[in-house]
Amino acid sequence: MRSLFALEKILNRFSDLLGWIASTLFILLMLNVFYDVVMRYVFNNVSIAMQEMEWHLFSAVFLLGVPYALKAGGHVRVDVFYERFSLKTRALIDLLGTVLFLLPFCLLVFWYGLDYAKESYALGESSGDPGGLPHRWLIKSLIPVSFLFMAISGIGMILHNINRLVNPSLFHDK
Repeated sequence: MRSLFALEKILNRFSDLLGWIASTLFILLMLNVFYDVVMRYVFNNVSIAMQEMEWHLFSAVFLLGVPYALKAGGHVRVDVFYERFSLKTRALIDLLGTVLFLLPFCLLVFWYGLDYAKESYALGESSGDPGGLPHRWLIKSLIPVSFLFMAISGIGMILHNINRLVNPSLFHDK
């Protein structure tokens, strides 16, 4: 049983690292937006590459932040009934939801996202705008990678819920 807790802790640290990376990228995104606004409205100068960098950074923040949100319980759920359930019932719901819905969806997007990124790389895809960013495959490759990371966070959720079912006395929830 200790090994399940140890593995859960390792996966949680990985998710925490992704959360740290996402929050750092968010700070870079804010600086990028600030730069764009100042350049546009103060100096009447626009950079297509910096504008595209905004959505690249936003995509990275979102795609890397979701695995952390899963681990932290920050994802959307209907709590009207869920919060009234016992610890074991909630753990069972979370366990089944992760196994039946989250993992298959993440693995499906990961699998098909690989071809999406490979095709972008093979085509040498870049921005269609003059002065835009090259190497569009970099941001497209983040899609399958992030869904793999979500699956890893999902495995951490599975372990957490197994631990809640097997050892409910260790958790301070209901």
